[in-house]
Amino acid sequence: MTCRPLLIMAVLICGISMPAWADPVTIGSKQFTENIIIAEIVTRLLNHQGLAVEHKKGLGGTRILWDALVQGEIDIYPEYTGTLSQELLTGTHSSDLQQLRTVLATYRISMSAPLGFNNSYVLGMRGQTARDLKIGTITDLQRYPELRFGFSNEFMSRIDGWPGLRDRYQLQQLQVIGLDHDLAYRGLTQAQLDVIDLYATDAEIAYYGIQPLYDDQGYFPAYLAVILYRQSLAVEYPDIPELISSLAGRIDTAHMSAMNAEVKLNGLTEQRVAAAYLEDEFGMHVVVRDIKILDTLIRNTLDHLWLVLISLTTAIIAGIPLGIIAARHLHIGRIVLAVAGIIQTIPALALLVFMIPLLGIGGPPAVAALFLYSLLPIIRNTYSGLHDIPPPLLESAVAMGLPTLARMRLVELPLALRSILSGIKISAVINVGTATLGALIGAGGYGQPILTGIRLNDVSLILQGAIPAALLALLVQGFFTIIENRLMPWGLRYPGSEV
Repeated sequence: MTCRPLLIMAVLICGISMPAWADPVTIGSKQFTENIIIAEIVTRLLNHQGLAVEHKKGLGGTRILWDALVQGEIDIYPEYTGTLSQELLTGTHSSDLQQLRTVLATYRISMSAPLGFNNSYVLGMRGQTARDLKIGTITDLQRYPELRFGFSNEFMSRIDGWPGLRDRYQLQQLQVIGLDHDLAYRGLTQAQLDVIDLYATDAEIAYYGIQPLYDDQGYFPAYLAVILYRQSLAVEYPDIPELISSLAGRIDTAHMSAMNAEVKLNGLTEQRVAAAYLEDEFGMHVVVRDIKILDTLIRNTLDHLWLVLISLTTAIIAGIPLGIIAARHLHIGRIVLAVAGIIQTIPALALLVFMIPLLGIGGPPAVAALFLYSLLPIIRNTYSGLHDIPPPLLESAVAMGLPTLARMRLVELPLALRSILSGIKISAVINVGTATLGALIGAGGYGQPILTGIRLNDVSLILQGAIPAALLALLVQGFFTIIENRLMPWGLRYPGSEV
């Protein structure tokens, strides 16, 4: 934040008056319901006092949020003490709040007092299965190495997750997979999995009759919910620390679980649940406006088109010249194709995350990752189209005395055009699909309803993103097919390809 208000009124009842030109406070949240609800509560609490606030919802995992906070891409986000001590602040391994605050201060980050509930990790089984096998503790799992475990992807690699749990309890299970946390419940209820990781406040535990397993060796630390925020906010917005502190001890485990159930089981939005909490707890009347499906579709379409058009255009501008260089200089060409091929082998989500330290969160890192991901088909098809031109045709062009650039423009590129446009079509279709992952880092697009639908187990929401993305891919492919038929010289078109 670089803009400082000239006057900040400190009276809570009257609100906080901010200049219209002040930068908005940016609040982030992880990709699970509870974290989004807490972030919505903070968002609407600050907004009710007159602050301009932006909530970047469902940004992904812990590291994405933490890095964004440290780098100043976001100002506030909800976290848990166990995650801080075991995962983020390497070497701390302490649940002592004062020690955590001391270490956080070295990052210029402040931490609120606990909100009132402990959302610890728990392992769970179907109730009937646990009773049939007489399993009540994690230690009891040692007797059944054949059980199938399904853990959230983050839990699979966390210091306080599966690796340490396996070693502490000497578990020998070999069928252990990583998957989305919300999908794990579906796998458990459909008997495709036997044991999954839970959050203690998950509404699904009671709803599906899941039996939590007692952590008899005390492996999991306390995961007290807290709010992290940049220390500079206390200077720029002096009332924010007090407002955040007003939430301390005001949300107990039962209340948090009930709010999760309102969203996950009863279909309310996080915004409405947060507004209801503020009205019940603080007497604040918060207006929540429902967003129409059409408005959401238009916004997501514009976001998605922006990601695709910018990244694909830059990939075409860079990829075709690189393909020409690769075709004309074979040694350089091998290097260019090898580098493009290596980039293509990097998982799309990993490539997105790699861009965050360089470009932050939101659209820019998504565009950069999509650009890199689109290069290989364009470069390779340009190279192949030029490389596969029959030598007699090239020799004829030379015999006619055409200069190098004229040969390229009048002979080589027209002959290679079908292959080049085919590469662009492939890149475009890949780009449209891959761009849905941009929602994980706040880039919006069709990935937003898809991720929300997965989280809420709502097929209609998934379809609101999946169907438009598929239609857009078909439209893009059709567009480039028309361009191909228009640009191809008449004598090089296949019979019947005229439009």
